[in-house]
This record gives sequence, C-alpha cells and structure tokens, in this order.
Amino acid sequence: MESLVDRARRVLVGGVNSPARALTRPGPLVVESASGPYLNVDGMGRVVDYILGYGPLILGHSPEPVAEAVREQLGRGWLYAALAEAEVELAEAVARHVMPGGKVRFVNSGTEATMTAIRLARGYTGRDLILKFEGNYHGAHDSVLVSAGSAAASLGVPKSPGVPGSLARLTLVAPYNSVDAVEEVFEERGGDIAAVIVEPVAGNYGVIPPRRGFLEALRRLTSRHGALLIFDEVITGFRLALGGAQEYYGVRADLVTLGKIIGGGFPIGAVVGPRHIMAHLTPEGPVFNAGTFNGHPVSMVAGLATIRELERGALKRASEAARALEEAFRDALDPLGVDYTINRVESMMQVFPGVGEVSEPSHVSAADAKAYIRLHEALLRRRVLVTPSIHEAIFTSSAHAPEVVEETAEALRSAVREALSG
Repeated sequence: MESLVDRARRVLVGGVNSPARALTRPGPLVVESASGPYLNVDGMGRVVDYILGYGPLILGHSPEPVAEAVREQLGRGWLYAALAEAEVELAEAVARHVMPGGKVRFVNSGTEATMTAIRLARGYTGRDLILKFEGNYHGAHDSVLVSAGSAAASLGVPKSPGVPGSLARLTLVAPYNSVDAVEEVFEERGGDIAAVIVEPVAGNYGVIPPRRGFLEALRRLTSRHGALLIFDEVITGFRLALGGAQEYYGVRADLVTLGKIIGGGFPIGAVVGPRHIMAHLTPEGPVFNAGTFNGHPVSMVAGLATIRELERGALKRASEAARALEEAFRDALDPLGVDYTINRVESMMQVFPGVGEVSEPSHVSAADAKAYIRLHEALLRRRVLVTPSIHEAIFTSSAHAPEVVEETAEALRSAVREALSG
C-alpha cells in the first residue's frame, strides 16, 4: 500500500508545504495527533516535542483553555468580515503588554506582519531603503529575502530566484551584532533609510542573543537619523517576557511585529505601533493593508486564551523547563570533553557542537552541523524531537513538566555519546 509520504510527494512540492518539514530523515514525520508536550508520530508512537510548531505552542499541544475557547467560537461561526469583540479584546491585551497606548493591525502570518511594517515605515518616512542583518529572517517576502557579503554593509542581492535585483537593492545588509557596521551604514546612507528591522534575538540562525549595547545602538542611531526601529518579535513576542524583547532588554522599538504565540497555534500576525505612526495605515491613512482573514475570530480567541494563561504563570513554567533542559544537555555533553556552545534566552535555545562561542552568524557557520544532525537523529530514535536544523531553535512549553525533561535527560545521555563521541 502506498504510504502517506509517497502520496504527499505526488501532490505536494517536495511532499511538504514548508521546506523545514522535509529535513527529518528518512523523510517528513507523519503526525497523527498531539497533546501536551507530545506528538503521536506514525510508526514511532509518542515523541517528546521540542519544536512546538517552530514556536507558537508555548502552552504545548491542544491545551484545554485554548481548545475550549475555539470550540465556543466555532459554535458562534468562524468568519464574519465584520468587527467582533474577540479582536478588540486581543488587541487590548497585546497593546497593554507590548506598547501601552498604541494600536494594532492584525494580519495572518509573521511574513505579512513584517511586510506591512516595512511598507508602513516607508510610507511614514517617505524613504525607500531598509537595513536588515545577516542571519535574521523576517519572512518570505521579496524585501527581506536578500543576503550580502562580509563587508560592513552591502546592498542586498536576491537570495531566491524570483526576487528582482532592483527591489533587493533597496535593502541594505549589515553583520548582526556589529555596532560599528551600523554606524558606518548610517554615516553613509542615514538620510535614505526608512527603517532598521531586527530580530532582537536571532532565532532563525540558531539562537544568537544581542551583544550588550547592540539594541541600544540601534535605538540611538535610528532616532538620530529619523528612521524607524522595527523589532521583529514573531518568535520572541510573549516568550521572553509578556512585553517581549522590549521588556526583556529595556529597549523600545517604533514598530513591533508579532505572530506565532499570539494566535495560540492558529494563523496570525500583527503590527503594533504608536498611534501617530499606525494612523498612516488604511483606512485612517494612505498606506494600504487589507485581508479577508485579518482578525480571524478563531485566531483571536485562541490567542487571547493563550495570553491569559501566560499571565497566570505559564510563561515562567516554560522558561523553567528550558533551564532544566539546558542543564540536561550540559550534563550529557561535559563528560565527553568536546567543544560546544548552548545559547538560551528564556524558553528558546540551541546547541552548537564544535564551537566555544556563538555571538554572530559566522560562528554558526563554523559549528559542526553534521554532528548536530547526528544528534537530532539519535534523539529521534529515542523519541525526542528537536529541530533537524542547527539554524532553528529548540523550544519548551509550560507543558514540559519536570518529569518530561527528566525523560529527555535520560535519552540525551545515550544520544550524545552516540552522536558526538569519537
């Protein structure tokens, strides 16, 4: 009988609908159900999940408060194309934590959020250029699918066929965590830059925290030159703190993009900003944004239920689980005497074999990616799932209770010896 994976490969590009799902070996995992910290994987049974949908599921899979809110909403209908109370309540909660006194525009993904924020920054400032950083990922739209060389700053070049070079050249790219490079960019092009967009913690190149003073320098330079500072908190929003990286690092952005957690596992994105900037979006202003599914009722109630649980202590429990998981990794790795780095910021982390420091993307490139893949595969054989790519993050949730992490620690001890010894 033809397998589901074989059927998928006949009708889906690469057998998947997002490239990262194809990285597990020997092929995409087929998930039958999920609950708490576990996936039920075809052919394997129960697997401890540390991918968690690549970040949204900070309460774990199918948490009852979210499920109950969704069931109630489905009983009332699920698409109105009109205003509903849930989107106002979620906007109030998001603004209260992220930008008190500000306004919110809900969209449908992190990609839409960063695309809208960049368009808004260009419309607000009347400038065309944006500055992004190597190793930062801001979604799959043309303005940010660019990369550059190792110079202090370079004009963007397309990272994917289909991205026009003329558009990519409106994006400047600088090394992440380099204040000197950013200062040089602003000295040369400051009057043309509409915005700097940054992942406050680089969560799509492993996990790379900001160096001391880096975010503060971005705030100082953008303010001095009349550019906007955009924090892409699609990953860090409501994960590092209820106020996200802004609260965690004490640096305020002009615009914040959100996604993942604020939808409770349902599709969502958001742009949050002060009233005088957000007023430039339609229908109040001329900068266009619209969407049939913007403010989708199911995403709204799921996100609101999630934030309420985080306010009640779930955020702290997710971070405590990550702290215990980091200790388990170190306890397993230290006896081997191998070089490694673990970067962790609250409930997101990554392990980098073969290097003693990871504070910029070049350090990730120097890590032993093959050893990491072997570790991923050895853990999966022991029914523990971490991301198959060293460039992604390992996440914990409030559902990863101490006994779940201890279960993982037992698997780690043998998996690390298998993958990294000799």
